[in-house]
Amino acid sequence: MSIVAVKVLSTVNAAYGTTLSAERLASKISDPASAVSFDRSAFSFFSEADESLQISFLDEMHVDPTAASDLGRKFSVLAGYPLPLARAA
Repeated sequence: MSIVAVKVLSTVNAAYGTTLSAERLASKISDPASAVSFDRSAFSFFSEADESLQISFLDEMHVDPTAASDLGRKFSVLAGYPLPLARAA
């Protein structure tokens, strides 16, 4: 596992005591259903991981940056404050 994935997963998993894999997180951060279900792991990625790590993780895991940005905007609206990827793409 890359250092980027380790750092991102450490942030996301520590926040909620989960043990997501990089692949599972990648799926969650590109799935619009994550905002509908208020997925806490996806929200943690968008709100707690450093923006540069988020971008590196998207690239490394081949996540469509537009899909992630769209989901980031949805979480930003739900949270009531701006999130880094909400303004990207």
